[in-house]
Amino acid sequence: MSETRATAPTTRISTFILLVVFATLALSFAALIFAANILDQNAEAAWMLFLLGFLGVAVSTYVLFQTRRRLSKLRIVVPPVTTTIECKKCGFKNVREFQRGDYIFKEGDNCQKCNEKMLITAIYREVKDKEKQKSSV
Repeated sequence: MSETRATAPTTRISTFILLVVFATLALSFAALIFAANILDQNAEAAWMLFLLGFLGVAVSTYVLFQTRRRLSKLRIVVPPVTTTIECKKCGFKNVREFQRGDYIFKEGDNCQKCNEKMLITAIYREVKDKEKQKSSV
């Protein structure tokens, strides 16, 4: 549920941009149709409308494809959260995926070696190499 909230704003295209693009697309198609109708009466105006119509269609489709491409790049990937569990007695360490309800110093399952209670000692997100390089620059 929280993952959909984190990615929802970046997966939507602005309604204003969509309105402008589709209005431009509709006007471009209207210009193409009008140019085809007046081709016999005024050839010069018809060719200008053809040019304007094709240019409008090209720009509209370009903007739609670029917006779609950018949205795929902007998706937020939530890094995995890891929990480290350690045994107080023998020092055995177990690393697993975070589970809801985990907190530091919470007693976990029994140790696989000495059968004593284990303790959650760390909860952290794994940072990718790209993020480390961006931070150091």
